[in-house]
Amino acid sequence: MNILKAIIGVSALTTLSRITGLAREVVTARVFGAGAMNDAFEVAFQLPNMMRRLFAEGAFAQAFVPLLSEYKGQRGEAATHQLINRVATLQLVALICVSVIGMIAAPFLVTIFASGFKQSPGKYELTVNLLTYMFPYLIFISLTALAGGVMNVWRKFAIPAFTPLLLNVCMIGASLWLAPHFEQPIYALAVGVLAGGVAQLAMQLWPLRKLGMFPKLDFHFRDEGVKRILKSMAPAILGVSVAQFSMLINTNYAAFFGDGYVSWLKKADRLMELPTALLGVAIGAVILPALGTLRNEKRNREYGELLDWGMRFALLATLPAMAVMVVLAAPMVNVLFQRGAFTANDVLQTAPVVAAYAVGIVALVWIKILAPAFYAQQDTATPVKIAIRVLIVTQLLNAAFIWLLIENVFPEYKTWRHAALALSTSLGAVLNAWWLFRGLRARGLYVPQPRFSRYAARLIVAAAFATALIVFASPAVEWWLRADMLPRGLLLAALFALGGFGYLGALYCFGFRLRDLKRMETPGTEALAA
Repeated sequence: MNILKAIIGVSALTTLSRITGLAREVVTARVFGAGAMNDAFEVAFQLPNMMRRLFAEGAFAQAFVPLLSEYKGQRGEAATHQLINRVATLQLVALICVSVIGMIAAPFLVTIFASGFKQSPGKYELTVNLLTYMFPYLIFISLTALAGGVMNVWRKFAIPAFTPLLLNVCMIGASLWLAPHFEQPIYALAVGVLAGGVAQLAMQLWPLRKLGMFPKLDFHFRDEGVKRILKSMAPAILGVSVAQFSMLINTNYAAFFGDGYVSWLKKADRLMELPTALLGVAIGAVILPALGTLRNEKRNREYGELLDWGMRFALLATLPAMAVMVVLAAPMVNVLFQRGAFTANDVLQTAPVVAAYAVGIVALVWIKILAPAFYAQQDTATPVKIAIRVLIVTQLLNAAFIWLLIENVFPEYKTWRHAALALSTSLGAVLNAWWLFRGLRARGLYVPQPRFSRYAARLIVAAAFATALIVFASPAVEWWLRADMLPRGLLLAALFALGGFGYLGALYCFGFRLRDLKRMETPGTEALAA
């Protein structure tokens, strides 16, 4: 199987999706700004998204995709289709129940996860209403993820990578054309979310039918495969819940800080999704089925080599992204968002959060490579234990940064408390990646290939050189806030180009050539195309 080609293909489609996602953020920032109304939407949208991690690409995919690969390879397509039918039926029943409960319990959920909103008149009630309207989105997006998992196992990566674009298009359309027709314009975004969920699912149905894997209702939930998935999902749900719970804690912190803090935190998080998703999602989608096949065939050497290749490729691409986003955080936020209702103060409040999140870019992408190595072994317990440790450490760091340092030692940085939350998350991701790495080493599943340290050192030096060039050439933040849109955009593009040429030029001087990337046939993966 051409691993590099598959990753680049998925990454290209993911890039298109993320660009439209960035356009969505630009449009919503212009229309709705970063005040109380947008805070309410962000929290309401986060809760069904959290559940999506459990019933869709998170815990469910981690349990479903490896087992589906096993069925396809060892039991044939008839047994595989039967498994899909039964899993899809059970998932549909569970999703309907959870959505109904979520809609009824919306006031309780908002009280738990954004209780600080009660300090602002009308903000709590708006969040409850938005959550009630958007919870059914969970049904559509989770079924979309099931269809995407099936197509990934059949090496049909393009459509699952493309479908998120539809949500962005629907939300952009709702912001531009529906919002003026609502008394409270933010309700238009809720309509856009639901329309996007329906559109994503609809796009997956015909490709499933062409594969002959279109699900049919089958209520035989005592099936062996269904039981194995549920058994694997149990610890995975706990692990994903831990990560999502950590995000909700951060949101609850920000809800108490005042109006705008949740929006600034979420805007930075969405901006960070661009580099992490381009590689993390692409590599994870391609490598998980591949690792599952290698595991089933007991090809341990190739298993480790594939992991090593993925980590090297990810480091090559994410290290400069991390450096650039740290030093160009304010210019990026300024050029992308400062217009309409999104003010210069919003830029100054969002930029430090972007820089803090950027610290964890490499780790976040590595997690999407290392964690699937456990899932492919049908071991979901180890990542859960690690996630629980990371949650504890992250919250200790939150307490140390906010209550000890900022509140008592550096009170002049009180308005940057939300950036401290982002930094804690990034440092937690670094620990998560390190503990996953150590766990794989201890089991003998991953041994770094020769000269990995030398390879990483060269990338670090090249990234540092590119960063120095950008810092030297970039004007002060005040210029970005005062200048017109066109010169700001042109200069930001020029700085990106300068950093890119500096990085590649330094690597060239170290003897690196583009052909070095072309390990397109990772040892042992030729059988994965079947």
